[in-house]
Formats: sequence, C-alpha cells, structure tokens
Amino acid sequence: MAGGNGASAWHRLARLAALLWALGAMTAALPVLAQNSLQVGAAKVDITPSNSAMPPGIRGVLDPLNVRAIVIDNGTARGALVSVDAGALSADVWKRLTARAESELRIPAVNLMLTATHTHSAPFVRGGDFEERLFSAVKQAADGLQPARMAFGTGQSWINVNRAIIDPKTRRWWEGPNYEGPSDKTVAVLRFETPGGEPIAVYYNYAVHPVITGNLDMISADIPGAASNYIESSLGNGAVAVWSSGASGDQNPIFFQQTYDLREIRVRDYAARGEDISNAMPPGGQGLDRDNPRVKVLLDQQKQVNGALGLMLGEEVLHVMRASLQAPQTGAFIGGAATSVTCPGRRRLDQGRAGFPGTYEDADPIAIQLGVLRLGDVVIGGVNAEVFNLIAQRFKRAVPVKNAMMATLTNGMAGSGYIPNDAAYAQNTFEVVSSRLKPGCAETAIVEGLVGLVGQVWANSR
Repeated sequence: MAGGNGASAWHRLARLAALLWALGAMTAALPVLAQNSLQVGAAKVDITPSNSAMPPGIRGVLDPLNVRAIVIDNGTARGALVSVDAGALSADVWKRLTARAESELRIPAVNLMLTATHTHSAPFVRGGDFEERLFSAVKQAADGLQPARMAFGTGQSWINVNRAIIDPKTRRWWEGPNYEGPSDKTVAVLRFETPGGEPIAVYYNYAVHPVITGNLDMISADIPGAASNYIESSLGNGAVAVWSSGASGDQNPIFFQQTYDLREIRVRDYAARGEDISNAMPPGGQGLDRDNPRVKVLLDQQKQVNGALGLMLGEEVLHVMRASLQAPQTGAFIGGAATSVTCPGRRRLDQGRAGFPGTYEDADPIAIQLGVLRLGDVVIGGVNAEVFNLIAQRFKRAVPVKNAMMATLTNGMAGSGYIPNDAAYAQNTFEVVSSRLKPGCAETAIVEGLVGLVGQVWANSR
C-alpha cells in the first residue's frame, strides 16, 4: 500500500512537472509585452460647421468644435479613446466608425470608446464630411504611433455640484446648486508620454454638465473645450487632451447663471407676452432680449465663467499629471467587451419641467448599451446615456479594480433620456419626470452589467 501511494505521489509530481513545463512553454510562445512595446498616437481634427451649414439661430462661433483621438497599441492589440464636441452621437455613427476602424486600422469595435462631450452649444449637424473627419482623427492618431508609456492618477475638482434642490419659494424640486447632494469630485487622469517623459496625450474623466455657454446661442465646446484647450496649450508640442464625460446626469457647473438672474428675466419677459414659462426652460437663449443691458452683462459673464471653470479643471489635470500619477507602464494589456441590458420603459402623458410627479403609461422596453475597455490596470466602463452620479460611484465600489471610471454618452445614445439612480425617483426633478425608464431596474442592471464585462475582459487576459 505504501509503495502504491509512493508511486501515485510520484506520478502526481511527474504530471505537475509536465504541466508546469507546458505552461512555461505556452507562456514563452505567447506574444510578450516587452518593456517598450507600448505605442501611442494622438490627433485633433476641427469639426466646426461651416457658415453655410450653421442652423438658424446660431450667432457665430465662440470657440471651435473638435474630435480628439488617442490610439494605443501594445504589439498584439489596439484600442482607441475618441471624444467629440457634440451633445450626443447616434448609435449609427458609432457603428459606422467602429466598423471602419476595425477593417482599416485593426481596432476591434469593442476596443473603441466614442464619447460625446455633451456640450449644449453644438448644433446637431451631422451632414457633409462630419463622419469622414471623425474617422480622420482616429486614423491620424494610428498613423502617429510612437513608443510610449502610460500612467494613471486621480485628483479632485470642485467645479461641479449636484443640481437637484428644493426651491425655497415653491418648496418643490427644481434645478440649482445642492451643496449637500451626491457629487463625485474625482478627476481621473490617464497620461500618455514618450519614454523620455514628453507628453503625447492625456485622457481625463469628470462629471459636470457642459451647459455654461448654452444661453449664448453660439458654437462652443463649453467646459470640455475650455479645459482641453488649456491643457493642450500648457503641454505644447502637439499633445492632445481628450475629455471623457463622467456620470453628470445630475451634476451642473457650480456657477450656472441660467438658473438665476437670466431665468428670472426670461420668465418676466415671457409673462409680459402672455406666456407662463415658470415651470419650463426654453432651449438656449430663446426669448432673451439681447438689447437689454443687463442681459448683455450676464451673457458676457457666462463666457468668463466658462473659461474660468475650464482653467480650474485643466489645472487640476495638470497637477495630477505632475505629481499624483502611479508608476508608468511601458507594456499593457488592451481588451474590451460590450453588451446591452434592457429595462421597462414608460411614456409621459403630461407636461411641466419639475416640481410635480409625472403621469405615465407603459412603453416599449429600452436597451442600454454597455462597454468596458481595459488598458493595463485601468478600466473604463461606458454607458450610452446620461447617468446619475451615484450609479457611477456604486460601479467604482463594486468593480474589483482600483483604477476605474465611468464614461457616459459613450458608444451611441440610448432612448432612455436620463438614467436616475433608484432613490432619486422620489425627487420630482426634470431629469426624473422626463426619464423614459421605469424605476427599479437601470441602476442595478448597469452596475452588474459593467462588473460582469470587467470580469470577462480580465478572464480574456489570462
């Protein structure tokens, strides 16, 4: 018996040795991410509409619109981070871009994150050569690949604030700065640089609504453009700063004139014409008397506030790049995954911006597109809608990865409208009453869906 056990133990050891040898051989045969295997390229392409393509009501260009792209290559796989100064991008645009990037640039569709900056000052103009310029930015970035390393870090910026408050006069829910409300101040920063430390690009993620310049009725990239332009000017040498929209469904700029003096002026002007807009918010600067000296001052101050907030966010990104980054990686796994989740839908039957519960009927279920891109030890979770901040915070707590962020308005645009967290459905804010989703589904579906995709991507990297 003892001899048999000994022989059995010997056979187990032999099998283990053979297995270890086989694993070593397999590892040796796998593509190796060498110390300097990472390559990165970046590009920026102007997509400001021509004068002939400007829609009615636009009063000129305050600052240009751009598409910015970063392409990352590790020798065996490629990924891309693309940001467009647009309110939103349709699923069709995303599908056509990823199909072309996959066939012409060897970037798998699941490895490309296409994010709208959500500026409210970019008209929905998608004709002409818009998609060609979009692809051109990705191609230029791919053509400019050079040896690189990357590093991740986080900082804090206080230019955002929760925007759901109880109006002190009406005692009903309205839009304004709620300093006690949920609001993640994290700025996530992913820096790409040459082996010698020269900047190539930076990808940064922050949760704030780009609505500062909306009343001006001028073309503008709003806070994302102001911040990226500031960062690029500071870095120099053609470095590109790519904005990523965090979970800002309930996050406004901390200084936002539209909810104060400008709104009161507009309400009075409409009332004098016999129309009550006290529970509405006309788009842009519609209805403002631009010959009113006070209106002129307030609109001019909006331009100043936009530049100031962009500077403040840009300075925090630069601070993180200088002092708060983790050790650079010169080789990194690149891989993505995507899925969609479906939640029950509803259709609103009444009107009114906020303050009162809506009435609804059942509607078709709504699909929400989810995606995950892993770059080394960094994970970006993408959602194609405007997501409330607490959902992103829950995702970052749930995912077993330290360096994680959520990019919203990414890879198309869901038909959901806003996606509130479950608890927010008790608030009669305009985001909640206008949401086309029934409560009780989307928050958990998004978080669990993204966590599942992270697990899938991690399994694929083994």
